Amino acid sequence: MSCWAFIFARSGSKGLPGKNIKNLLDKPLIAYSIETALESPSIDRVIVSTDDADIADVAKSFGAEVPFLRPSELAQDASPEWLAWQHAVQWVQDHWGMFDKFISLPATSPCRVVSDIEKCIDALSDCVDIVVTATESQHNPHFNMLKVNKGGGYSRFNENEAGQEIVRRQDVDQAYNMATVAYVCRPGYILSGNSLWEGRMDAVIVKPENAIDIDTAFDFFLAELILKNRYVN
Repeated sequence: MSCWAFIFARSGSKGLPGKNIKNLLDKPLIAYSIETALESPSIDRVIVSTDDADIADVAKSFGAEVPFLRPSELAQDASPEWLAWQHAVQWVQDHWGMFDKFISLPATSPCRVVSDIEKCIDALSDCVDIVVTATESQHNPHFNMLKVNKGGGYSRFNENEAGQEIVRRQDVDQAYNMATVAYVCRPGYILSGNSLWEGRMDAVIVKPENAIDIDTAFDFFLAELILKNRYVN
């Protein structure tokens, strides 16, 4: 069964300019995703989708394939990544033929581990359309989040479906934070759908320290601390 990994890394980051090839410790950020993908025993090919020639050159130097440059209209701030997924899948099917499993490994998640990727690949069964990753949330929206009231002021998200106040944590569902460690699905699901939310979803729960998603300088700092500790130990 062919499993192809895709790493989507566009230029033009506003929160942290040039982040995809910014050095994290001793190598560019995107290199962590490429190297982990290459280490995963189930992954046969590692393909980078980018609109930027510099990102493409760095990706190739670390062993990824960059067979095309992504069209600029699919690499804007407001461009849905789902459309970039569709473009990449369609391109490789047209030029290289069919494959069985699509694995997206965002470049912004440098602390992922091979075992989490393998769990996601294994979790894609006949009863599941897409597998995502998540971490257990330390905060539940019913107790820890506020909403703006229509008449002004704030209140908690602290009612059940019947409009009754929830007073016991045992009465609410466990909350999870979506993570960007991995997304796994079949190519046909991407080409025939409009978003990852349309199908039957399963999730692999990962450790928070494996799921840092870099968007800001503070995220970068946290990733450095985690990786330094990992290398030392």
